[in-house]
Amino acid sequence: MTTDSPTYSRQFGADDARAIRDAVKKDLGPTAFKARPLRALWFIPLNIIIIGSIAAILVLNLPWWGNLLLSLLAGHTLACQALLAHEVLHGALGMSKRMQNALGWIGFGPALVPPEFWRRWHNVAHHAHTNLGDKDPDSFGTMHRYEKHPETANFTKLAPGGRTWYSYFFLLYSFMFHAQLVLRLQTRKREEFNGFDRKKAIRQSYLCMAAWITLAIVSGPLAIFTVLIPMMSINFIGQSYILTNHMLRPQMDNNHPVDNSMSVRAWRWIDPLHFHFSHHVEHHLFPKMGSDQSPKVRAWLEQEMPERYVAPSHVKAVAMLYQTPRVYKDAKTLIDPLNPERTVDVMELQGQLN
Repeated sequence: MTTDSPTYSRQFGADDARAIRDAVKKDLGPTAFKARPLRALWFIPLNIIIIGSIAAILVLNLPWWGNLLLSLLAGHTLACQALLAHEVLHGALGMSKRMQNALGWIGFGPALVPPEFWRRWHNVAHHAHTNLGDKDPDSFGTMHRYEKHPETANFTKLAPGGRTWYSYFFLLYSFMFHAQLVLRLQTRKREEFNGFDRKKAIRQSYLCMAAWITLAIVSGPLAIFTVLIPMMSINFIGQSYILTNHMLRPQMDNNHPVDNSMSVRAWRWIDPLHFHFSHHVEHHLFPKMGSDQSPKVRAWLEQEMPERYVAPSHVKAVAMLYQTPRVYKDAKTLIDPLNPERTVDVMELQGQLN
């Protein structure tokens, strides 16, 4: 760990992301930041599990509970595969762009997300504007947006914290739903998508949908196990991380990962299976770092800035998500646009989450 006087701060709000990155790089050494192409071999057992589970459901005539277990296994593995593809498309595994795209299709195709679209949406638009006002495509945005378009406020009823019975189903479908909204609407007007072939990407997403529909037709009544539950699993696992990564944190003009993002603490046995996606502050600090190195960055942050680094348990983070509104009244205040008296100070939340 660093022994010299730090050029970064333990205090929230300091504009010191570069200093933190430099200090971590110095302490961890260059080996931690090398590309790891052999990690792509994980796609082999992941695909074997997915294909084998779905084939077993279709041909073995198992009891319903056997099909359910295999369905959950297939869905969980599909989600793991997408998390690994996320790492691939950031370049953490190295390889040519063509190979990255091939693995991106394997990982994100089941989520109806073409790899080139994911790069523009996630790598460019989200990472460059993380929790910045209304610029982050993955945020519910600011009150300004809902005052300008009041009819859209009803959309917040769907989300965690919307206080409706159907908001509890949001995690089961919202990744694919949101991806299609970004693909069909935001690609029309956001400058990050200038030059992007959105019509091609839409056609590609239709092909992915066709693959699921074909499997559903072949499966007949078993489609609940081969299609519905696996798709819900992809959404649930992905969104349980994605929504907790930023939506309980303040909006920062300087796009500082330590202050505008948070990590979560997953169960020790499941974290490697999810390719350490729980380490999200770490990922935003070093998007091209292999996720197997993220625990080293976490250990550094815990030692050097324990008051500033936020990483509650995953379960606690999801529970807090359902207790708070999703829109920003100002940089540090969440508000319910349908009930403006309901507000939450995210800085007070930080004390509860740590």
